[in-house]
Amino acid sequence: MSQAPSSPELTASPIAARRRVVVVAVCWALVLLDGIDTFIYGSVLPDMIDGGHLGLTDALAGNIGSYTTFGMLVGTILSGTVTRWVGRRPTVFASVGLFTVATIGCGIAPSAAVFGLFRLLCGFGLGALLPIAIAYGMEFTTGARKALATGVIMTAHQAGGAIAPLIALGLVESAGWRWVFLVSAVPALVLLPVAFRMLPESPAILAGRGRGEAAASVAADHGLDVVRAPERTDRWESLKALFRGRQWPTTLLFWLTSFAGLMLVYGVGQWLPKIMGELGYETGDSLLFSTALNVGGIVGMLVAGRLADAVGARRIVVIWFALTSVFVYLLGVHLPVAALYVVVFFAGLLLFSGQTMVYATVGAHHVPADRDTALGWVAGMGRFGAVFGPWLGGTLLAAGHAELGFAAFALTGVVGAVTMALATVTIRVLRPASAGTGG
Repeated sequence: MSQAPSSPELTASPIAARRRVVVVAVCWALVLLDGIDTFIYGSVLPDMIDGGHLGLTDALAGNIGSYTTFGMLVGTILSGTVTRWVGRRPTVFASVGLFTVATIGCGIAPSAAVFGLFRLLCGFGLGALLPIAIAYGMEFTTGARKALATGVIMTAHQAGGAIAPLIALGLVESAGWRWVFLVSAVPALVLLPVAFRMLPESPAILAGRGRGEAAASVAADHGLDVVRAPERTDRWESLKALFRGRQWPTTLLFWLTSFAGLMLVYGVGQWLPKIMGELGYETGDSLLFSTALNVGGIVGMLVAGRLADAVGARRIVVIWFALTSVFVYLLGVHLPVAALYVVVFFAGLLLFSGQTMVYATVGAHHVPADRDTALGWVAGMGRFGAVFGPWLGGTLLAAGHAELGFAAFALTGVVGAVTMALATVTIRVLRPASAGTGG
């Protein structure tokens, strides 16, 4: 793909700038819904298990968490390829509609089996949305701020993670766990019609599907570079580009880093309240630890995004993962509650933004025509870690070894730092022709 520079007047147009902001804002709001639905399960788990609702045990709850993340794995992998075929807009709205309906289903599920099925379906939608939203943000951001745009959009995921425990605290005792799921689905019913009107199709996707005039029109409206690309007749071209020539070692190392990052995100994110309860902390503190973790994540997205645009996302990933291992290990150390809140905050600051900068690295490494597929697959391969993390936490809890959970997740942070460092070496040594210049 080649891009002709757009005119400075067009790029700087206040109207075009506002339209770009609207696109990023819509993606932010959609990812907020994703974050709420992702973390709401972990927020109601203590009540569901302790109250014996649907017959949940620690082990069964861990299995259901893995069903969700397996659904995310499939949805994420498919999203990039399906986007190339039908466009970003249809894929976005289908994914949000699916996880919204599935969340309502969780609230009315009559048994653990049905509940698990709805969490699986929820995972399909949740997994499909994130890589597309990130690709939107990077494409509709001008200048050297693409990592920051990725971080800004992902703050919504952590905002949703911070809101989910508050919804649980407000509803579990007064109305019951079912209403937590039902209320969590309401914002999507309001937002979807608004997003449908405001979210354009991707110029890169339009150009790749042979709709050059439509691509140029969207690019002009939003002050973007005019996209010129031949229509791709091979539907698998973007996937092949991940392995062509000497690209495959870098791709595999990106995938391993994402595995480690999402194992941390979903293992710590889902089990933090329960493990803290097992370690002797009060229920209110255990839930609010999740809020502190996600508030730290919001701050981390902004800090990491700005630093990544300045010094490179790969470097930030290595540093962030190494520091994450330290703070996650400290979560298992018996500290005063006030000190532990500080540790949880910094763990969240590093944990979530480290994984987000993996996405920023991959997005910058690939040309726009291949970005959706590359992001979908790196997030999808990472979902194997998201499946393994909740399972590992549930297994350790069921065996009475809650204190080992944070040590295992800390080791995972070290693995992530090493694999991204090795990916950096392959990029510098091999310099595959299909790679972009960012990262």
